[in-house]
Amino acid sequence: MVDFWWARPDLRYVSNRLLLGGHDLAAAAAAAGGPAFFYSGERVLDNLRRLKRALDATGMDSSIRYAMKANRFAPLLTWMKMSGLCGIDACSPAEVRHAVQCGFDTAEISYTATSVSDADLAVLARQPGIWINADSLSMIRRLGRLMPGRSIGIRVNPAMGVGYGDNDLLCYSGDRTSKFGIYREQFTEALELARQAGLTVDGIHFHVGCGYLNAQLDAWGSVLRECRWFLDQLDRPRLVNLGGGLGVPHVATDRPLDLDAWSALIRQNFSGYGVSVWVEPGDYIVKDAGVLMLQVTLAEEKRNTLFYGVDGGFNLAIEPAFYNLPCEPVPAVLNTDVAEAWAPSALKQATIAGNINEALDLFAQNRPLPVMREGDYLALLNAGGYAAAMASNHCMRSPATEHLLLQGVVA
Repeated sequence: MVDFWWARPDLRYVSNRLLLGGHDLAAAAAAAGGPAFFYSGERVLDNLRRLKRALDATGMDSSIRYAMKANRFAPLLTWMKMSGLCGIDACSPAEVRHAVQCGFDTAEISYTATSVSDADLAVLARQPGIWINADSLSMIRRLGRLMPGRSIGIRVNPAMGVGYGDNDLLCYSGDRTSKFGIYREQFTEALELARQAGLTVDGIHFHVGCGYLNAQLDAWGSVLRECRWFLDQLDRPRLVNLGGGLGVPHVATDRPLDLDAWSALIRQNFSGYGVSVWVEPGDYIVKDAGVLMLQVTLAEEKRNTLFYGVDGGFNLAIEPAFYNLPCEPVPAVLNTDVAEAWAPSALKQATIAGNINEALDLFAQNRPLPVMREGDYLALLNAGGYAAAMASNHCMRSPATEHLLLQGVVA
């Protein structure tokens, strides 16, 4: 029996075919007729429930605001709304409109954006129920002119960052000055500007990076301790928004984030303030719930490298090429039983190449994989977040279709 690090009851081989949520992925991909994303609705709910239990363990009031920039597929958002487990964090007026169209009330939406325009703020001014996190001194001034009397949060920058594998590309704050949030040396000025503008600052927000796991928890705890200083400057703080960034395993050596340790850090740092804790997860909710199904269009050796070319590229899933995030390619149908196909002696080192005319369009390099043939289907795991939502029309390659997998239904 082969022990796959990524396998779980809802994602595994059955009779040599890869299933997600009980659905045969190769058959679903063939029916879709081209590159296609498939999302397990039940896995999304499992992830939400697990996170809610961890927040409940803090003993504090809490709210999950799903970062919809990770995946805005309308059936998926409606599925989340129907669960009652989360609200939405939006970062543009279009995202706000989309969330409302998918069933979310404006009171369930927070707005956290950067380089915000007057046109953006004009939309927010017409939606008094939305919670706004101000990202800059300029934004505070303009909020005061447009929405005097409103309660807001301030996005702060603790000058500390965490991210998957300590990848600097995934850190939103740190030693390098970033565009996000208000630094400690500006915070007193920000509070005075808000007071003069007739705004009430009820909370702080920070988001310091993406994809952190257990190895980064100590650093994340240091971030929480630093952010208490900002909270201490408020007269009557009502909430602290921890942002998102909770990660999922990408490779065999990764371990799932220890939510008990995560929630303990929250409790240790903020339980004495009497505030509500908000979080804005994106990847943690949807990434491992999705796969991208591609078809092998090329199986050929060039010099000493075996290439499996596929009918999609970084226009569909950008993170391996642009953020150096590991990608896990898995054949959707095996030509023999699982143990034989994945036996070390049967595997061949292969590079998975996309169909975009750019040298960096490689999903994985020198990866030991079972032998595949042209026409076979390949699943790219962990494709539920920051894939379809970041897709482009580069090389005029068509986007992939998206599908929500429910029990017995492909939506």
